[in-house]
Amino acid sequence: MEIKEFLNKNKDKMIDDLTRLVAHNSIYSEDEKPFGKANRAVLDEALKLMSDSGLKTNNLDYYCGYGEAGEGDKVIGILAHLDIVPAGEGWKSDPFTLLNKDDVLYGRGVSDDKGAVIASLYALKYLIEEKYPFKKRVRLITGCNEESGSKCIEHYVEKEGQIDMGFTPDGNFPGIFAEKGMIGGIIVSNNSKIINIKGGDASNIVPKKVNVEVPINSYDESTLNEFFRDHDIEYNIIKSDESIRLTVFGKSAHASLPDEGINAIAYLMEGLYRAEFNDELVAYFHDKIALCTHGEKLGLDVLKDEYTDFTMNVGLIRKEGEKIIITLDNRFPVTRKIEDVKPRLLETLNLGNNHFEVTSSVEPLFFSLDDPMIKALKAAYEKVSGDDSPMMAIGGGTYAKAMPNCIAFGCEFNGEENHIHDANECLKVSSLLKQVEIYVEAIKNLNEEL
Repeated sequence: MEIKEFLNKNKDKMIDDLTRLVAHNSIYSEDEKPFGKANRAVLDEALKLMSDSGLKTNNLDYYCGYGEAGEGDKVIGILAHLDIVPAGEGWKSDPFTLLNKDDVLYGRGVSDDKGAVIASLYALKYLIEEKYPFKKRVRLITGCNEESGSKCIEHYVEKEGQIDMGFTPDGNFPGIFAEKGMIGGIIVSNNSKIINIKGGDASNIVPKKVNVEVPINSYDESTLNEFFRDHDIEYNIIKSDESIRLTVFGKSAHASLPDEGINAIAYLMEGLYRAEFNDELVAYFHDKIALCTHGEKLGLDVLKDEYTDFTMNVGLIRKEGEKIIITLDNRFPVTRKIEDVKPRLLETLNLGNNHFEVTSSVEPLFFSLDDPMIKALKAAYEKVSGDDSPMMAIGGGTYAKAMPNCIAFGCEFNGEENHIHDANECLKVSSLLKQVEIYVEAIKNLNEEL
């Protein structure tokens, strides 16, 4: 049977199966180990769908599970996830009741990543029904903790070992061959005249708002007002007899793309410096960070390579007791290593009463564009789509970093807006079907060419 005939025959069943997965509000929860009752239930649902499609299934302690087809010594892995982010507000329909409106599917997880689970499953179902001669085992691995730490894949590796090759349908087409490394950290200041301060929503988001309280008459008001006006920064000021309260507004963006946002914290601190607010932390911030987003003040911008550059995002700031704590999200080029960056951060950011400590670090993911696995996946995408766009290097991170020998490959098509992590998350039915076609070719290529 030709793939398009198979898809036409199974389209309604695919949507029904996706409906079953979307019905589970599978956010992280501590109501039952390891990741909550809803994640246990959705994994049971997914494993039943796999079993009904002819795959041999295994539940790995409700961290994740997999369905397997084929035989052989090597394992092709397809890493998808069943957990979701909270639905949030602003939906025009019930986020857990799949809505098909004009051949567009709406519901939390349809694009991230439950739709990809169904697309991958039906790619394997097609190959099984066609009695495709597998030379390797192919495992559809469905995790339950991608959105909050990827402990699911860590558990898989502990139990089953690494895959030999594969992809995660949790990124973009035509594929992501490289992902920046990351170093997270905090600056702790023990000497500031700032009375109180709080800003930002998360370390990996450019902050859109910050509130600060400083002593009355502690800076030149006209200079600060002029600075904000010159940079088109929205702000509010409330005065009392003893202090001034400032609210500065910016624009949110992902920390991997800080130039797309307006960092409220950075503009506040730089504005105070320009307005002669005599403060050790404010002076330190100006000397080390200021309005820079590529580590220019620290000399880290020179680390850029032919694919990516260095970025720094000041994500959060808060006062705890007498200390002020600032979070930094640092992302470094794909051909560099942690050892190229971490010593420089520690050397330049530790000064006086301001101390920097690293809280997390992840090496980059990088595959040569000539790597056989990369070429096999790109060929699959090109065959189905007719698009020869180059694979991408990104500043964000995907499931692929949790598993060696893996890259992100789909499921989102360039130019489509699926509202991932947003209200009214959606997926075109035509895109779901095209995913299946691409993954069929990808599995074939990985089976035959490597």
